[in-house]
Amino acid sequence: MQTHITTTPFGRRPMTLGQISNQMAARTAKPEAIVHKWQVFQNIREARELLGATDRSLTILNALLTFHPETALTGDAEIVVWPSNVQLMARANGMPATTLRRHIAVLVDCGLVVRRDSPNGKRFARKGRGGEIEQAYGFDLSPIVARAEEFKDLAEAVGAEKKAFRVAKERLTLLRRDIVKLIEAGIEEGVPGNWGRVQQNYQTIIGRLPRSAPRQLLDDVCMDLHALYADIRAELETFTKSQNPDANESHSGRHIQNSNPDPNFESEYSLPKQVEASSTVEETDNVRSLPKRELPLGIVLDACPNLLELARGGEIRHWRDFLAAAEIARPLLGISPSAWREAREAMGEQHAAITLAAIYQRADQINSAGGYLRSLTDRARDGKFSTWPMVMALLRAKLDAQRTAGNAGGPRSERSVGTAPSLRVSEALLKNLQRPKSR
Repeated sequence: MQTHITTTPFGRRPMTLGQISNQMAARTAKPEAIVHKWQVFQNIREARELLGATDRSLTILNALLTFHPETALTGDAEIVVWPSNVQLMARANGMPATTLRRHIAVLVDCGLVVRRDSPNGKRFARKGRGGEIEQAYGFDLSPIVARAEEFKDLAEAVGAEKKAFRVAKERLTLLRRDIVKLIEAGIEEGVPGNWGRVQQNYQTIIGRLPRSAPRQLLDDVCMDLHALYADIRAELETFTKSQNPDANESHSGRHIQNSNPDPNFESEYSLPKQVEASSTVEETDNVRSLPKRELPLGIVLDACPNLLELARGGEIRHWRDFLAAAEIARPLLGISPSAWREAREAMGEQHAAITLAAIYQRADQINSAGGYLRSLTDRARDGKFSTWPMVMALLRAKLDAQRTAGNAGGPRSERSVGTAPSLRVSEALLKNLQRPKSR
């Protein structure tokens, strides 16, 4: 007795060597093998990218599995289902026929199912007299059993890769956060060092990351970031160990000495050594004996001409122009907003800007402008700092350079100061301004 259960025509495709290999693998299932079809399907879904399957093709595989009544699949039984296209489209959420055929071909190419074609290309089953199925033509699900261990291994590999990728991203995030914090700490605390270059190195490493980076690239970037992190931390720890937390004044003095290798620039406006050893007001309050009048803008500009390059139009006519140029110079020097705020509170806005202009004038000789400004701010709070000696030191250095050039045979002429052509700086004025005044 022969019974045709389903007859559905289906376009034939040429056989490939890959399909032959898949059919051979399907026949290697051990007879005693028993697998849970939905567990295997879960492994296939997790490893779909490695298998070359798509979401739509797995939708069809899910539908094919529902046509087999048993949940447990064994290696000694025929596992062939023969649904019609109409039945498959219904269980695949109304997938169009052309899409259905395309994704069935994907399942065959991936070796997830094997075609069992009838002589006329239709899918059906032939039953015997007792009602048992003697021959079925359709889709053989034997690879689900034969390759169950392979699918499990692939799923575990994908899971391990996802975990490693997640760990790499977390490590990248932590390294980026920690490095930024360390750089900010170095700048805020005035640790000597080229922090601008450190930030540039950090940005160079991060710039290697595309929008969607593979795990291997993440690992490489994390390795470079960790090396940078170790270097920065070692530098900060070395600096911390070299400091005496109980002696703030000596801390500031050491920092300035390290930050400014030019002894002439420092000695011109630092307190004499004898002041530190004296206990009388007359001997120690040398800075307070300086002139109480404000510094003329022209003299400041003649001492700090480099600030003009940051001014709008290259010209500074008023103190508000000077303050605006100083605001531009601050980030260029790597001075943090908090250090700049403290300087303005301790010195006043105008004198803080003059101090910053003087630092900008000697930027090539100061390793850490932020730390240097903090040290001067601490002195200003104690009444031990004034911008007068700083400006006078810059003017004297300029006059010494002009005198040297004049002695070498060049023409000597007095230089106009700032934007006031009538204002001249003479040797007598410099000596007079540097000499303590009695009140």
